[in-house]
Amino acid sequence: MNDWTAGYRADITYTHGYYPELNPARMALPLLKAGIVPPSVTNACELGFGQGVSINVHAAAGAARWYGTDFNPAQAGYARSLAAAAGSPAALHDEAFEQFCQRDDLPEFDFIALHGIWSWISDTNRQHIVDLLARRLRVGGVLYISYNTQPGWAAFAPLRHLLHAHAETLAAPGRNIEDRIGDAIGFAERLMDTNPAYARANPQIAERLKKLREQNRQYLAHEYFNASWQPMHVDTLADWLAPARLTFACSAHPLDTVDSINLTDDQQQLLRDIPDPLLRESTRDFMVNQQFRRDYWIKGRRELDALTRLEALRDLSVVLVTPADDVPLKVNGALGEATLTESVYAPVLRQLGDHRPRRLGELETSLADHGLNLPQLVEVATILSGAGHLHLVQPDTRATTDSCGKLNRALMKQARGAGSVAHLASPVTGGGLSVGRFAQLFLLAREAGYQTPKDWAHYAWDLLNAQGQRLVRDGAPIESAQDNLAELEAQALTFDEKALPALLALGVAV
Repeated sequence: MNDWTAGYRADITYTHGYYPELNPARMALPLLKAGIVPPSVTNACELGFGQGVSINVHAAAGAARWYGTDFNPAQAGYARSLAAAAGSPAALHDEAFEQFCQRDDLPEFDFIALHGIWSWISDTNRQHIVDLLARRLRVGGVLYISYNTQPGWAAFAPLRHLLHAHAETLAAPGRNIEDRIGDAIGFAERLMDTNPAYARANPQIAERLKKLREQNRQYLAHEYFNASWQPMHVDTLADWLAPARLTFACSAHPLDTVDSINLTDDQQQLLRDIPDPLLRESTRDFMVNQQFRRDYWIKGRRELDALTRLEALRDLSVVLVTPADDVPLKVNGALGEATLTESVYAPVLRQLGDHRPRRLGELETSLADHGLNLPQLVEVATILSGAGHLHLVQPDTRATTDSCGKLNRALMKQARGAGSVAHLASPVTGGGLSVGRFAQLFLLAREAGYQTPKDWAHYAWDLLNAQGQRLVRDGAPIESAQDNLAELEAQALTFDEKALPALLALGVAV
C-alpha cells in the first residue's frame, strides 16, 4: 500500500451514499429536546467527504458555505464536478487531514461533521482533527461525529482482524481489493465450517459473515479493510475531544432519544440514577448493545430555560416527505418493533399529507381537538424524522432553489447511465431526498416535455435498452422488452401518484 494513504483504503473509491445527519438543519430538534441552544450555521465543514454527495447536496440546498477535504483525488475530483454543476461556492480540497487542518485560510466553523472516518484513521490523524476543532470550531459550534463503538463490535472485532490480515498477507501480487475481500470472506467461511470455539461462543457470527458476502465491495473495503480500525467507547471519545473543549450534547439519531422503544422500565430507572452524562451514555450502550453512534458534541453548551425551549420547539417547521398513506404505524428500536398509537399519529399525518411545511405550534393549535399537546407532537416529530418520513424545514426555502435545480439536473443526467446517486437536493429541507434511478429518469422525461407516465416509461426504456440494460425482478433480470416496459410503466404510474406530489412540494421537481 502506498505511503500517502496512511493505511486508509485508496485503491477503491467509496460509495456514492448520502448521509442526512450531515445536514446541519437537522440538529435543531434533538438539541432543543436536550434543552441546548442550537447554533446558527454560516460556515460548515465536512472531513473525509468521500464522493462528496452529501457535502454537495448541503452546499446547494442549505444556507451555509461549505468547506471540506477528502484525500482520495478521484473522489475529490468527482465532488468538485458536482459543485461546478451546481454553481456552488463549496471549497473542496484533496488534502490529507494534516495539510487541511493546518490551512490558515479556513474560517471559524459553526458546524463540523465527519461520518465514520474517526473509526478508520490513525491516532495521528485523529490528533490533527482535534487540533482543527480546537482552533476552528466556533464557540457554540457543533461537531457531528459518527463512529463504531463498543460493546456492539466486541464479538465481531476478532473476525474483522482476521479478514484484514488475510487480505493483506495472502493476497497475490496485483490482485485487486474486491477479489481479496472475496478471498478473505471465503477463508473465514472455511474457518467457520471447522466449528471453532470462537464461533460456538459467538453463535451470531456465522449469520453476520453470511451477510458480508452479500454487501457492496466498495462499502466493505472502507468499513473493514483499513489498516486502522478502532471502535471507541463514548467516554474514550470524550477524552480525545477534551483538548478542544467539546462536551457531549445528545444523539444525532432521533430514534436513539426515544426511551420507550429502546429501553425497559428497569433500564430507564437505572439510567435516571446515574448523574454523570458520559457514564450514563456508556451504560446505555451496554443496554442496547450499541455498535454505531451518531452524536452531537458542542463547544460551550448553553442551556435553555423551560419557556424559551418550548417557544423554540413551537417555532420549528416540519414537512412530510413520504405519502401519508405509506407511513407505517410501526417503528423499530432496540426492543424490537413497536406499534405507534393511531389516534396520535393519524391526525398528524392527515395534517401533513399535502407535503406543506407546518410549525409544531400550528399543529398544536389545529390538533387540540384531538387531545394532542406539544410534548406528544415533539415525540411524533422525533419518531417520524428518525424513520425518515419527516424532515425539518429551513427558514428560507427559496434562496437555494436555483442551485438545487442545477445540481439535480446534473445528477439526473448521470442517472441515464448508472444509478450511483439515489438522492436529490431539496431547497425546503436544505438536504437530500431519496429519489431512485428510475424516478430520476421519469423526472428527466417530464423536463423534456413528456406528459404521461406511459411516455416517461418509454423515455426511460429507450435509454436503458440502448445500453443493453435490463430491470431486475426478484433478483433476476427481466429479459423481454415488453416485460421491461410493462414494469417501467407500472413504476411510472406509482411515481406519478405517490412520489411526484411530494417532490413538487419540496422543490425537487418543477
